[in-house]
Amino acid sequence: MFVTFVVMSRKFLHLAYKGTNFFGWQIQPNQISVQEEIEKALTRLNGNKPVKITGCGRTDTGVHASDYYAHFDQEFQLDSDQLQFKLNNMLHHDIVVYKVIDVHDDAHARFDATARTYHYFIHQEKDPFIHEISWKRKGDLDIEKMNEACQLLLEHEDFECFSKVKTDVTNFNCNISQAIWIPSDKGYIFSITANRFLRNMVRAIVGTMIEVGESKITLEEFETILQSKNRSEAGQSVPANGLFLAKIEYDYIEV
Repeated sequence: MFVTFVVMSRKFLHLAYKGTNFFGWQIQPNQISVQEEIEKALTRLNGNKPVKITGCGRTDTGVHASDYYAHFDQEFQLDSDQLQFKLNNMLHHDIVVYKVIDVHDDAHARFDATARTYHYFIHQEKDPFIHEISWKRKGDLDIEKMNEACQLLLEHEDFECFSKVKTDVTNFNCNISQAIWIPSDKGYIFSITANRFLRNMVRAIVGTMIEVGESKITLEEFETILQSKNRSEAGQSVPANGLFLAKIEYDYIEV
């Protein structure tokens, strides 16, 4: 009697998506999500036997990802290029798979990420071509003061003041390595890099920094907010449509 063993190999999907038409990355009841769309396509390619994937992180409803990774364990009768081709033909037009990558069996899309970068886009004039991927906000901002506030971020580790109140994390510590505001031809871009982010953290930081740029709060008051560990002390969260997960870094993947 011969026994056939199926050897699973782990693969990463390098992908991107426009989040406008999705209720975030993660599967949830009665709502369309990016994870569900990809799992459905992989399941069809697997003879309707379920394939589960693990993403590098969650994005909320309406948030985009220009650089995203997910892993799965399943052998297909297709090489990586064929799998990429077929997935792109099957997936929603707002999702693209850039590459299917062979990785070691213990590689983990979420836990192995060493850094994550988010970008937030603001435009100042009405523009029908970017309103779904950038937040329209009239008026100038004091970029110099806002970048001084960025430097204050780098001096802290606990960011409970920018986290959603109801969250399942065990701590609020994040190691922010870079934060900067840059003028653009349309308005402004905020870029921030850290080893991890809390739920709603970037949108809360942007909303609070805009108050600095509007001279509604001082740098001293911004520092007080950071020390407060109280979400109600910080500014309002900005809309989701301007937020992109822009870069994920791994020690074993070269981009």
